[in-house]
Amino acid sequence: MSIAFQLVHGDCFYELKTIPDNSIDTIFADPPYFLSNGGISVQSGKQVCVDKGDWGKGGTPEHIYNFNRKWLELCRPKLKDDGTIWISGTYHNIFVVQRCLQECGYKILNIITWQKTDPPPNLSCRYFNFSTELIIWARKSPKIPHKFNYDVMKELNGGKQMTDVWRLPAVGKWEKTCGKHPTQKPLRLLYRIILASTNKGGTILDPFAGSSTTGIAANLLERNFIGIEKEQEFVELSNRRFNELQDSEKRQKLLDNIKKNDSIATVLVNHARKELRELMIEKGICYLRAGDSKGSLQVTPGFERMKYVLLHTNGENCQMFKLKKEGTFQIWTKENLEKYGFSPEHSPYYIVLHFDNKPMEFLQTPSGLKQRMNTYKARLYPITSFI
Repeated sequence: MSIAFQLVHGDCFYELKTIPDNSIDTIFADPPYFLSNGGISVQSGKQVCVDKGDWGKGGTPEHIYNFNRKWLELCRPKLKDDGTIWISGTYHNIFVVQRCLQECGYKILNIITWQKTDPPPNLSCRYFNFSTELIIWARKSPKIPHKFNYDVMKELNGGKQMTDVWRLPAVGKWEKTCGKHPTQKPLRLLYRIILASTNKGGTILDPFAGSSTTGIAANLLERNFIGIEKEQEFVELSNRRFNELQDSEKRQKLLDNIKKNDSIATVLVNHARKELRELMIEKGICYLRAGDSKGSLQVTPGFERMKYVLLHTNGENCQMFKLKKEGTFQIWTKENLEKYGFSPEHSPYYIVLHFDNKPMEFLQTPSGLKQRMNTYKARLYPITSFI
């Protein structure tokens, strides 16, 4: 599958007219918040000015309304009939956006509250700390159903319905290796948005591309990307970020960092001989050598989020099962396992997990399974590695 990464240097009010109608699955837009008015904030422990550039300077309420109404009108026909749009903002612009969406004929689905886990302090100490941004999710048509990967979002949330409050960190240093954008969004945020509303091979449009975080996340998830960016310096930054993806090690590192999320359920991946794997499935028992010798499972922070076990033999016949109780395990002796028909040979003690022996459906498996030849060697993966 050939994945497109198309970045256009230009004004979205003109360039949007060149995009074919009914061609876009999802739009993510991070329009100006009109905050560049001399305010201050904290960055890396230092007081800084929040001015972003001329493009972010405030205007009259009429100017802000006309600006948002115009680009939203241009975007709507570009969406497929089941397409959706996501727009981020704060109170400075988001309520105007909401009004414009309704006037343009969109149907608002949710208003997501992105709760930042690491917000900067409020220097004036005269307000509550600003720790959230809002993201409106709307669909093109009030009557035509929209694309929503409900089951994927449920799996990301540990098997429970995902709420409209997303607790995610802001942009990390690992996302700024090619340079900085003053209003850059975290890859984790775009990763979730794209997973929620598109399938592989879909096309995502960002009319205010900035440093193309949307495009980087889309490429990592095998979606096509069309971005429009007015500022030349950010076009160059975007291209540097995209070029970085061509390095397989850097690409994998980005994926690994994106999937590090304390709220994501994890999967234990266990290689076992064919006969042993079949017996495990029959009994609903997965066991691994305890201790800290090579190949043993280490009970480390994160183990409590484990909710699934994936069993395979030499990378083949991979099957995933749900644990009967999330994050729980027992320590059994060799003799106790033998009572269930197993023949453990490598340790007097074993970590035992109980699972339902009905296989679950999943879309993909982590790479490199065939390299793990030790029967008792296991790895913990975030559930996002399988969707």
